[in-house]
Amino acid sequence: MAKLNIGLPDNMQKYVDEQTNSGRFADSDCYIHDLIRQDQDRQLKIAAMQTLVDEGIASGESDESMQDILRSLKEKRSKSA
Repeated sequence: MAKLNIGLPDNMQKYVDEQTNSGRFADSDCYIHDLIRQDQDRQLKIAAMQTLVDEGIASGESDESMQDILRSLKEKRSKSA
């Protein structure tokens, strides 16, 4: 396992200490691991959303109005319920 040494301003160190002292995390390493995992998850969600946006843009403009699109979605939901 790789080691990483970082310096933190006092207020950040205090916050890390508060998180570990709360009992939620065993130690500061566990807290930092959790932060990194959360950031990785967030990046994956952003990439997935960007893919959907890109697909939407590539699909071109719709001839339907927003009201028609919403009505169609409501109909699909009510049929599947």
